[in-house]
Amino acid sequence: MKIRWLGWAGVELEHDGETLVVDPLGDPGATFAAFGERAADVELPEVVSPREGAVAGLVSHLHRDHTDASALAQALAPGATVHHPASVEENLALAQAEHELAASGLPRKAVAAWDSVTAGPFTCTALPAVDGLGDPQVSWLVEAGGKRVLHLGDTVFHGAWWQMARRAGPFDVVLAPVNGAVVDFPHQQPPSPLPAAMDPEQAALAGELLGAGAVVPIHYGGFEFEPHYRPIRDARERFERAARGRPYRALPISPGEAV
Repeated sequence: MKIRWLGWAGVELEHDGETLVVDPLGDPGATFAAFGERAADVELPEVVSPREGAVAGLVSHLHRDHTDASALAQALAPGATVHHPASVEENLALAQAEHELAASGLPRKAVAAWDSVTAGPFTCTALPAVDGLGDPQVSWLVEAGGKRVLHLGDTVFHGAWWQMARRAGPFDVVLAPVNGAVVDFPHQQPPSPLPAAMDPEQAALAGELLGAGAVVPIHYGGFEFEPHYRPIRDARERFERAARGRPYRALPISPGEAV
């Protein structure tokens, strides 16, 4: 299986000439659109476009930087379904992605942890994840050609790693968020000083607990927006240091590169 990082949390998987996308992001600038001109100077992450004709789109959760309806529509083959965790009514953090998905007309299917779906040569299973803001989130396991790739979304560190490894492992490659962002949004006050996604050291440990063969760091490199979103600036370098000596390969790559 070929794994291409699309930047931020976006990933394209390819097997036997078929592709599947997870959390593609085509318009990073729309992520903080609700803040208007205050967000005009936010440094945006580098992203690249997936190929067209994907047999399915997987979404870890319905935050705008992980659910870009336009990017999904561009990538997916006609009739291909977007699979995502259940939405929650009256949740401002999900409203933008929900509105854009509804307007796109893309076929959708909500999933719960341990649900599996098949698309082309891929078997996709939603595994446990914990969203740092309390919103529904899953990690996606994609299997094809005897290989298992696990995309962790932007989960925080949690206690299901061993269960995931026992029930669904071994994992050949784990894609792990590393930017450890601390958030402060108006609809969630008072704010928490704790990271809303794994930091580099937590990601390095999670890879070991999962029994990963290799770990690719994702979800870093942009979006710093004081005081609302404060990521770790040297997340990739810290992850590489924290991964040294662990029983897996650390595989940092650049947007557009593949393993």
